[in-house]
Amino acid sequence: MERPSERRSAARTSVVWQALRPVLDGAGDVLDIGGGTGGFAVRVAELGHQVTVVDPSPDALAALARRARESGVAVAGQQGDLSTLLDVSGADSADVVLCHGVLEVVDDPAAALATIRSVLRPGGTLSLLVAQRHAAVVARAMAGHFAQARALLDDPAAGGGRPGHRFTDVEVAELLAGAGFEVTTVHGVRIFADLVPGSLLDLEPGATAALVELEEAVSERPEFRPLAAQLHVLAR
Repeated sequence: MERPSERRSAARTSVVWQALRPVLDGAGDVLDIGGGTGGFAVRVAELGHQVTVVDPSPDALAALARRARESGVAVAGQQGDLSTLLDVSGADSADVVLCHGVLEVVDDPAAALATIRSVLRPGGTLSLLVAQRHAAVVARAMAGHFAQARALLDDPAAGGGRPGHRFTDVEVAELLAGAGFEVTTVHGVRIFADLVPGSLLDLEPGATAALVELEEAVSERPEFRPLAAQLHVLAR
């Protein structure tokens, strides 16, 4: 039986997987930066790709190894981060780079994207998942943290709570263009998933499937994008 955490995870990640699958179909080597315990990497390896995870945490890499072993796939784990990426993986070493939830915590997002471009082979694709600032403002306000919400309006690193930057779609597009990328698709992720009570998904038959269908239906509609907790961008 699917556990409650798995139901919510499915609702939160379905849009990313739907966008990523066509890109992976033509890929060989996949590099997952900050892939941690392998939530994405193991699934990608199960599709038959050569996957390497670069992560600074030895504990996360150990959990990745266990997960890969239990799933019967091979995933290479390398300790490192964006600052050491070229030393760990080398230039022109990946067809697809996953950078999910990492750009928010680096000191220089522009330099990080330039490094990622160096490790991608010509014609390669970057899958970028970042926290979206407009939704963070709404979340702070709904929690009663009005001063944090106000600060976050103009400062992408303000607002308290989880540290790091939050981005708008315009800011992401400008950063990617500056690093020499061309954006191919932008999707809003977790537009409704974080707002739906967990008890509803746990108790209402078919609720998770209906929520996934709704998330996928609105993910490419720009009018809903400011509500998305995250932005998923594919760029070449």
